[in-house]
Amino acid sequence: QVQLVESGGGSVQAGGSLRLSCAASAYTYSMNFMGWFRQAPGKEREGVAAIYIGAGSTYYADSVKGRFTISRDNAANTVYLQMNSLKPEDTAMYYCAALRRPGWFPGARWVDGPKAADFRYWGQGTQVTVSS
Repeated sequence: QVQLVESGGGSVQAGGSLRLSCAASAYTYSMNFMGWFRQAPGKEREGVAAIYIGAGSTYYADSVKGRFTISRDNAANTVYLQMNSLKPEDTAMYYCAALRRPGWFPGARWVDGPKAADFRYWGQGTQVTVSS
């Protein structure tokens, strides 16, 4: 069982920045991919960004490209999401997730961002609120 703990959420004005952290109880190298998802009230969970732990390849939703950056620190078993130029529509609960499927790659499936159905391990979430 892998435990994921998110931190770094909060309230910020539009145009501001936040950095989310996700600490994993297992070695991040034991995962293939880790990602960030978000869910606003009344909406479906949306894939924001994901990273291939080995080579560091990244995947982003169109809505965050150029504003958000996902990164990992394997020595610290931590994945980050740097969020810049935040907009009110970025307001949501943000979840960290991990995927362990050796040899699996998403290909075109993640062309518009990671898919929640592909991830097995989930954190409890951290709230991000962006005011106008």
